[in-house]
Amino acid sequence: MNNNEKQSFLKGKGASVALVIGFVAVIALVGTFTFRNYQNKLEKQMAQAEKETEDMTKVKTEETTTDDIILPEPKSDTDTSDAKEDVKAAEDESAADSTEETAGNTYNVWFDENSTLDWPASGAVLIDYSMDKTVFFPTLEQYKYNPALIVGGEIGEMIGAAQEGIVSSIEQDAQTGLSVTVDMGNGYSAVYGQLKEVPVEIGMYVNKGQTLGHLSEPTKYYSVEGPNLYFELLKDGVPINPLDYMEG
Repeated sequence: MNNNEKQSFLKGKGASVALVIGFVAVIALVGTFTFRNYQNKLEKQMAQAEKETEDMTKVKTEETTTDDIILPEPKSDTDTSDAKEDVKAAEDESAADSTEETAGNTYNVWFDENSTLDWPASGAVLIDYSMDKTVFFPTLEQYKYNPALIVGGEIGEMIGAAQEGIVSSIEQDAQTGLSVTVDMGNGYSAVYGQLKEVPVEIGMYVNKGQTLGHLSEPTKYYSVEGPNLYFELLKDGVPINPLDYMEG
């Protein structure tokens, strides 16, 4: 190889080396730029995460501050006094109820198998008491058991208590109309139905013969029978025959 060729070869080799070095330099530069860019993004993300963590911690701290906790106020002497008055009122009400429930004992009302009943209305018996066999009801046109006496009377006539006792119930019934129940003591009670203009009240003591009301027009269940008193006698809630206790 002559000098010219050797010089040309060296120049070409030098150019190649320079080109390679330049290429490597470019790659390194690009890598450095990419790495710095990635590092900057990572630092920003970490900073953002730390800021959000601080904000959440601050919010939680504010949410649980003792300023937001409402403690119950201690009861004052006035509140305690009111509570005592409420208790006393309840006790008084209970005592009143107890007195009302034992009103029969207060008035010493008593009725037993040896006691007698006054005749409750002016007319004759239209339908007898019958719990052993059925009897005919003209209005209903059918045979039924009858737990009471159906006693005829005049509209407006006074109906008096057949025996003394305590008025325990006043109610409107579809079959027996306005009805008054009198507790006569010892488990006995009497029901007076088909009334109007009732002057008594629940809990009232009534003497024998005292007005319980006046005879009303019959309900639709007794329209054929005409004006009548529904008179039922009960012992411990079970119907018994009133005629067994009538004088004469």
